[in-house]
Formats: sequence, C-alpha cells, structure tokens
Amino acid sequence: MNTAVIQRATRASRIGAIVGVLLVLAAISMPWWAERSSQRLAAEFLYTLALAQMWNLLAGYGGLLSVGQQAFIGLGGYSLVLFGLQAGINPFLIVPLAGLITGLIAVPTAAIVFRLRGAYFAVGTWVVAEVFRLLIANTTSLGGGSGTSITSTVIGIPAWWRESLTLWMALALGAGATLAVYLLLRSRHGLALTAVRDSEPAAESLGISVKRIKWFVYIASAVGCGMAGALIFITKLRIAPEAAFSIDWTATMFFVVVIGGIGTIEGPIVGTLVFFILRELLSDYGTWYMIILGSVAVAFMLWIPRGIWGLVGGRFDMHFFPVQRRLKLPEPQSNNKEE
Repeated sequence: MNTAVIQRATRASRIGAIVGVLLVLAAISMPWWAERSSQRLAAEFLYTLALAQMWNLLAGYGGLLSVGQQAFIGLGGYSLVLFGLQAGINPFLIVPLAGLITGLIAVPTAAIVFRLRGAYFAVGTWVVAEVFRLLIANTTSLGGGSGTSITSTVIGIPAWWRESLTLWMALALGAGATLAVYLLLRSRHGLALTAVRDSEPAAESLGISVKRIKWFVYIASAVGCGMAGALIFITKLRIAPEAAFSIDWTATMFFVVVIGGIGTIEGPIVGTLVFFILRELLSDYGTWYMIILGSVAVAFMLWIPRGIWGLVGGRFDMHFFPVQRRLKLPEPQSNNKEE
C-alpha cells in the first residue's frame, strides 16, 4: 500500500545545490585565472551578501527591524586597529575574533534595546550605533575622529595571498551565512523563530521562549556583521568612525533585502545581484545614484512588497532553499482490470 511521504527537497533545490557547488568551486579558483579587480568585486559581492543575510535573519525572520547594524560593522572594523595595529595579530585571524568580540558586546546591547518595542526599537538600535561611533571618535588610541591607516597590518603578506585570502574569507562569509540561515530555518529553532515573527503571544502559548529566540537572532546577526566589518576594512586599508559606523551600511542591507524579497533566503542573493547591477549602471550619475536607489526601494515597497524573489517564487512555486516540509500524497490506484 502506498503511503504519504514528507518531502524536504524540491527539484529546484537539487539543481540549485549543484549550481551552488560549481559557483563555490569557481570562486575558490579565481586567484588562478581572474584579474585582481574581478576578485575584489567578487569579495565585495560576497560580504555584501553576508550582511544582507544577517539583516534578513534579524528582520525578515526574527521580526526585529534594526537600523543600527552598522554598530557591529564598525566594531568589527576597529578590531583591526586594536588587535592588528596594537597587538600585531595577523588581520585575517582577526576576522573570526571580531565576530566573537561583537557577539560579546551584543549581549549588553540587547539588554538595552530589547526594552523597546516597534519603532522605538529601530530608533534605539540607531542611537546605540551613534554612541559607539562617538566613543570611538573620542578615543585617541584608536585614531580619534580622523581615523587611521591599517596598511601596516598587511605588510609582509604577499599581494597574491592577500587578495586570495580576502576572496576566500568573503566566500566563507557569504556562502556560510546563506547556508547557516538555511540550516537554522530547517531546524526546530527555525520553526520557533518564524512562529515568534508571526505572533509572539501564539508562540508563547506553544511553549516557545520568545526572549531566548530574539537574543539568539540578535547576537548571531551581530557576529556575522562583525566578521564582515573586519574583512571590509582589510580591503580598504583605512578606517574612520564616520565610514565604519555609517548608516549607509544598514541602508544597503535594507535595500538588498527589500528588493530581493524579505523573509526568503533567495531574496538577498537576488537583491545583491540587482544592487551591483544598478550600482554599475548608475555610477556616473553622482548624487542621483542614491536618489534613484531610494526611489526603486520605495517603489518595491509600494507595489512589490514581497520583492523580486517573493513574486517569482510564489508564482512559479520555485524554492532553491526549501525550509517547509511538504506532504506528497500517494497517487490513486486504478481499479480497472484488464479483461
């Protein structure tokens, strides 16, 4: 007798897994066949994807609309100053260390901002980021308000290795963030997370610890942003409070996720592609560049609130990262007998 089967994979996900592995292998091999400019562009794409996945996890799945994630990007970047310039640690070893530091700092930060709700929470996260910016700007040992060069942290590392390690670490962040979010959402913790996002009272009635889920998501997002921040300023070789704690970082995350599709894993990937294409097309338009990007984001929020992938995936029922379980019913057997 045929029985119903629970499916956790789709045809699109199987094809996507093969394509994803091929893309990862191609990215790993780029130092041997691609120009340095292409490697830098790929690294920028990947760490932007990592940031978008972290913000999507926080806002799209956790329901925590933060506009202050630049706080953890800046703190991750300044980890290079503290441990690279002053302690002499290899900058690429500082990247995971920056994640640990920002995760620890996120604990008391969460204790403060979680006292706020709704719009007050969003404003509170921005205020916290500004507090960190002012503290760094007034600390002369970290370069003060004018910032400092971190070029000396990479002196002694051959150019080929510096570019390659930057690309590989960006790949680990971008692909790793995407995979980590996917695995999280397929677990029971992911079910709890989406339940909290949809309705906190209903989630609590099911025995879910809303407070614990929110803390976990907030700290995990801080860790990802901190590591990305350290890697970003390895590529820039100079850091200043205005750049490290700029709200433009969160604005970019917001744009990418909204355009691609908030609350989907595929959305940040699509949104990052669109963002880089628009940036390339609009790079010669000066200040109009930001105006056009803002107008595009507003248009999507008004007319396509689910984003590009939300629209495409919903219409064609296509999911490269399926997180829902589907029940496949057995095909009915024919009772007709051959005579």
